[in-house]
Amino acid sequence: MYRAEGWAVVVVDNLSTGTRSNLPQGCTLYQKDVADPDLIDVFRKHRPTIVNHHAAQVDVRISVSDPLLDARTNILGLLNILQCCREFRPEHILFASSGGAIYGDDVPIPTPEEAAPQPLSPYGVAKYASELYLNCFQREYKVPFTALRYGNVYGPRQNPHGEAGVVAIFFHKLLAGETPTIHGEGQQSRDYVFVKDVVTANRLATQQRLEGAYNVGTGVPTTVNQLGTLILSALGHEGRDLPHGPAKAGEQMRSLLDSSKIRASLGKTFSWTPLQEGLILTCNAFRKSF
Repeated sequence: MYRAEGWAVVVVDNLSTGTRSNLPQGCTLYQKDVADPDLIDVFRKHRPTIVNHHAAQVDVRISVSDPLLDARTNILGLLNILQCCREFRPEHILFASSGGAIYGDDVPIPTPEEAAPQPLSPYGVAKYASELYLNCFQREYKVPFTALRYGNVYGPRQNPHGEAGVVAIFFHKLLAGETPTIHGEGQQSRDYVFVKDVVTANRLATQQRLEGAYNVGTGVPTTVNQLGTLILSALGHEGRDLPHGPAKAGEQMRSLLDSSKIRASLGKTFSWTPLQEGLILTCNAFRKSF
């Protein structure tokens, strides 16, 4: 959350995956879940101008094995925030959606925002449902929003534990002397977008008060096999191959975003970091933690 006077930053995070060390200096932290009923007390005290909602259960496998847990965070948590926004009327909400999980496999490639969502996992269903709720609250209660549909975000300080964040998982395991496993045949393709570019998209979309849904991706497909090769190369392990294991339930085969809409909205100065360059920056950052 942000307040207009001096852009004071207020963070609500249960720290289930994040850490205090990642927080900016001078921010105010409330260690609580976004679904907690007393979240409204934070709104009442700080009356935010901008609400930037990135809290989520992001593991597709967990959503498949426990859809109710996923919905408690990703749907009920959003509704709790929207109820607070309905009462205290911030100027804008920015919501972190998914450009991969929402669309599914049976869509045009690269996929534009107008494609009919066909999510394959409860996580994708929750993200799509969240956008429908945002649209509803915009119509009924005049709460404007931007939904940024991210590709596969990677970069320094990404949490390497769990199943989310394949780039962080691969780097962490390899730097620890372990061997990561590629799920399935490795031909699953994704649109990998560097975290710095995502931050820039958030900042500019907030400044310009963009409304509606926007893809945030590079438009460049990369298979998991290709990603593994690039990560090994960044670590100086050219010529090495990674082993394969069983495919993950609920995982789609391809995701590639048409991001022409957000590029046109944010201007020619907005660009994407090439994957190889972003992986080297990520590699250097992870090396410092070993």
